[in-house]
Amino acid sequence: MGEYGDPDKADDWAFISKYSPYQNVKKDAKYPRIFFWTTTRDDRVHPAHARKMVARMKEQGHDVIYFEYTEGGHGAGSTPAQQAYLWALTYTYFWNELK
Repeated sequence: MGEYGDPDKADDWAFISKYSPYQNVKKDAKYPRIFFWTTTRDDRVHPAHARKMVARMKEQGHDVIYFEYTEGGHGAGSTPAQQAYLWALTYTYFWNELK
């Protein structure tokens, strides 16, 4: 809240709500397929944010891909092998979407 504002304060919420992807995703909008990933133990960005966004987009009929590591923190896995796996998923996603 110190960095972005307090959503319980009307003035802060008026500003925050304008750039919040969760608040602004639209059912009738056309989005490219989006790849969300997170880690269960992220101590900076709770994985519920990604989970909620994916759920909302799926409810609206959007095509999304979701991956969640059960290990790690604020990053791509906790070992080099996990990091390599996530990068492989990411590059595969880009390859498939850009061809």
